[in-house]
Amino acid sequence: MGCCSSASAAQSSKREWKPLEDRSCTDIPWLLLFLLFCIGMGFICGFSVATGAAARLVSGYDSYGNICGQRNAKLEAIPNSGLDHTHRKYVFFLDPCKLDLINRKIKSVALCVAACPGQELKTLNDVQKFAEINGSALCNYNIKPSEYTLITKSSGHCPKLPVPASAPIPFFHRCAPVNISCYAKFAEALITFVSDNSVLHRLISGVMTSKEIILGLCLLSLVLSMILMVIIRYISRVLVWILTILVILGSLGGTGVLWWLYAKQRRSPTETVIPEQRQIAENNLRALLIYAISATVFTVVLFLIMLVMRKRVALTIALFHVAGKVFIHLPLLVFQPFWTFFALVLFWAYWIMTLLFLGTTGSAVQNEEGLVEYRISGPLQYMWWYHVVGLIWISEFILACQQMTVAGAVVTYYFTRDKRNLPFTPILASVNRLIRYHLGTVAKGSFIITLVKIPRMILMYIHSQLKGKENACARCMLKSCICCLWCLEKCLNYLNQNAYTATAINSTNFCTSAKDAFVILVENALRVAAINTVGDFMLFLGKVLIVCSTGLAGIMLLNYQQDYTVWVLPLIIVCLFAFLVAHCFLSIYEMVVDVLFLCFAIDTKYNDGSPGREFYMDKVLMEFVENSRKVMKEAGKGGVADARELKPMLRKR
Repeated sequence: MGCCSSASAAQSSKREWKPLEDRSCTDIPWLLLFLLFCIGMGFICGFSVATGAAARLVSGYDSYGNICGQRNAKLEAIPNSGLDHTHRKYVFFLDPCKLDLINRKIKSVALCVAACPGQELKTLNDVQKFAEINGSALCNYNIKPSEYTLITKSSGHCPKLPVPASAPIPFFHRCAPVNISCYAKFAEALITFVSDNSVLHRLISGVMTSKEIILGLCLLSLVLSMILMVIIRYISRVLVWILTILVILGSLGGTGVLWWLYAKQRRSPTETVIPEQRQIAENNLRALLIYAISATVFTVVLFLIMLVMRKRVALTIALFHVAGKVFIHLPLLVFQPFWTFFALVLFWAYWIMTLLFLGTTGSAVQNEEGLVEYRISGPLQYMWWYHVVGLIWISEFILACQQMTVAGAVVTYYFTRDKRNLPFTPILASVNRLIRYHLGTVAKGSFIITLVKIPRMILMYIHSQLKGKENACARCMLKSCICCLWCLEKCLNYLNQNAYTATAINSTNFCTSAKDAFVILVENALRVAAINTVGDFMLFLGKVLIVCSTGLAGIMLLNYQQDYTVWVLPLIIVCLFAFLVAHCFLSIYEMVVDVLFLCFAIDTKYNDGSPGREFYMDKVLMEFVENSRKVMKEAGKGGVADARELKPMLRKR
């Protein structure tokens, strides 16, 4: 298991790569460690359920420790505990809009009631009538409904007036206000960049007014991502140039449309418009100006980058073409983001439910206001930290399983000379190898990422807590550490992915695979830089194309609503969702290209095309090798840098 074993290093330097020939279990101790950790996660969930937290979470409890909908035992030294709430099944808050910003909870007395008020109750007489008609007392248990109108008795013990109309939350038996406007005030307290609260209300109203358009545009981004994946399969050879041209046209068109809309709206008269609509028009005009300037700067920077990188696309085009063939032979690769997202959603749902259980577990104690809270004491209070580490490690494990699955399928494709002999479903064959042999390697790789991610998140939390309190030097040091850890995490992610590819080829443990992959990458450092810049940039252009297309459609649709809604926030939501969807789909293509490149580098290092050492590579890559040899012969006389780049890839054996 040691990463620094000199004996293993010597063996690695002499060992020939034997793709797909031998298969054995790797990193078994790390698999056992991961299983023990998962058992610990299960213990936390079981403990929170066994201690009664499940009943308190689902049924809810009042401020005196009574669980709604059942008989309760008397709690020592706590008044109003031990009540029979068999017919009181819902939790009702006397002041649902009294929110604790620090602890992120409703800071109000909670009671168990028989029914939630379906209509607004404006006076204590209305509260009294509701109790008499529905049998649901909304004031403290010590006060009879007939005494609700007595100020001396009801003061501080009845709900804050007016009582908003509410409805029970499905499955959780809490009365929640139907109109959540009070929670908008909570959002106002969290959003510090809004100086005028009315702006936030208009932004929220813009989202609610445009919700159908937002959903339609999000669906459009999903369809465009699927279409781009299909197009990549068939026109990969010219994909780079097509994307470049489309992005140029899209960026120019988007910038032109923004300036045109800005000029058009600026010329439109606003004197006859009512003040509220004039304010909305001014906000939209300001947003259009910001968008237009940003789009112009982005377009100029994009052109400069394309100009610099236009010559470094030969191998990228070849790899893209082969990647297109991979998707033709392995069509299930397109659906990998769905399975991974589904697994992550299931785990996150389990994690959140367990977190909610933990929030209500423990022993009943009285807080400073005399209300009951449930707190964990002793060593068990540190279960929160264990649970948070589990969120990071298991999420990274699921993502690493996707990387290993994709790597295994692409490796099978590349190193199978006759493509007719491919397994019926290479993806399922790769999943089978992962489960049988390499779960330990995935667990170790994901744990290394977790070790880097946790300190970075702790530093980010400290930075947010000390915001405005620390001096300039401390702030600079914190940001520098966060940035360094972020860069280290990205580098380790890239190395991990190549280590999984090496494991899929040679069935070696994580450390050996990482070292072997690192040696190959260092030998081809300039080519790696070209692939990672040109290839990733081309895929980034694909994401930009989808975002620009969705954003342009959003601008045209939302422009019809500019008179009665602020569409800054809806457009931002749509563009962020479009980028997320495009990233999920194109990241699979990026993985395929990276795996193909490592396989290609290994192929050119250990084979030279002679009898007995034939290349595994596709004909397109073979043409690239032959063309590169010709270029190297011509350029080598003048010592051109491109010739030096090709030498590690074209050794003669």
